[in-house]
Amino acid sequence: MTFREATIEDIKQIQVVRNSVKENTLSNPALVTDSDCEEFLTQRGKGWVCEVNNQIVGFAIADLKENNIWALFLQPEFEGKGIGTKLQQIMLDWYFSTGKESVWLGTAPGTRAEAFYRKSGWTQNGMHGGNEVKFEMSKEQWKKNRLSY
Repeated sequence: MTFREATIEDIKQIQVVRNSVKENTLSNPALVTDSDCEEFLTQRGKGWVCEVNNQIVGFAIADLKENNIWALFLQPEFEGKGIGTKLQQIMLDWYFSTGKESVWLGTAPGTRAEAFYRKSGWTQNGMHGGNEVKFEMSKEQWKKNRLSY
């Protein structure tokens, strides 16, 4: 397993991973374009990937503009192997190193992602967009949680 910063050249494989998920699926895959991915990777924030045998199996992208986690997705067959935890760790370490004090994300209720974020120490703070659970993490919370990894 290799973890590294995502590049523009990774976008095609990132899209494959994004569209392979069984939960938090896109109602229309065309809603997240390659140019959206490029903007988030190069202008709005940064992303990371996990590769197994030179294939991207997971990725995470943080958005400094909206102070949120834009994406954290794994191919379903790679769930439960610690990849999401490691991607989150790399991403949040970087995010909070930029001087940001808090970050939020939204995810569908009743999903493995919701359970993952609860277990990782995120705090639920209402709903986002009416159909997603909104979670928040402060820099201080992350420092405390990070020590337990």
